[in-house]
Amino acid sequence: MRFPTITLFSALVLAAGVAAAQKAPLKDLPGFKDPALFTRMPGYFLDYSGSVRESQFDAYEFWVQKGAKPEKQQIEGHKIVYFYRFDASAGQVPPSQLQLQRNYNNATIKAGGKVLYEEGLRSAYFTATFLIARDGRETWAEFKSGGGMAYYLTIVEREAMKQDVVANADAMKSGLAESGHVEVQGIFFDFNKSEIKPESQPALQEVVKLLQASPALRVWVVGHTDNVGTAEFNVTLSSARASAVAKALVAAGIDARRLTPHGDGPFAPVATNTTEEGRARNRRVELVAQP
Repeated sequence: MRFPTITLFSALVLAAGVAAAQKAPLKDLPGFKDPALFTRMPGYFLDYSGSVRESQFDAYEFWVQKGAKPEKQQIEGHKIVYFYRFDASAGQVPPSQLQLQRNYNNATIKAGGKVLYEEGLRSAYFTATFLIARDGRETWAEFKSGGGMAYYLTIVEREAMKQDVVANADAMKSGLAESGHVEVQGIFFDFNKSEIKPESQPALQEVVKLLQASPALRVWVVGHTDNVGTAEFNVTLSSARASAVAKALVAAGIDARRLTPHGDGPFAPVATNTTEEGRARNRRVELVAQP
């Protein structure tokens, strides 16, 4: 289900307007409830259609403190954004932004988690990043508020995307014949690592099938990245990933002389690097036919 996107500024303006005009008490919309890790602050509600926005797989950039300098870290997985509004109908004064943020800080620490970043009195917005690791799973959360009348809670349960499209030997053969290169769908690596993940096996098996059916075919195995980080690092990473794929194919019985790994890093994008969707498309492994 899709929900309308709303910016922090417009959401807070909306919340202020509701507070000024509100007479009837707020209440949650049916089906909306708090995340498993956190309760809400008293007096706040998920009261309209955009209060909960869920994505089965998405990415979010969390602020983290790296020494003296904060930086953003992208986390991918199951993402839910909650937007809570304060019920002003009873004439109560809402808690301060500091009180809101400190409550979530303390709840995180009590649950065995860490506060990775916080910003408050010196900024227009109060922001904090939390990480709770349990049973081998990471849950990242961000608290953000520009006023006591409303606040956001963004939660990402870190996980790899379930790949619904994988490589197909016949389709790859057609792609090579038509354009001389083809992307291998369904090969996965952890962030900034070159070890092939186990769920890549179906795609690798299709590449093996392709090469076994075309014994004269020789290919470059080419790794590509997005442009996040330095070009030098990305070239090294893409080269290592291409080599890992070639090694896996050799282990499956393909003659190493038919495979030449190569890393193009960020230098051959197929989409814009200004969006997460575009960056995801640029992170890929391709086969390029050799003469």
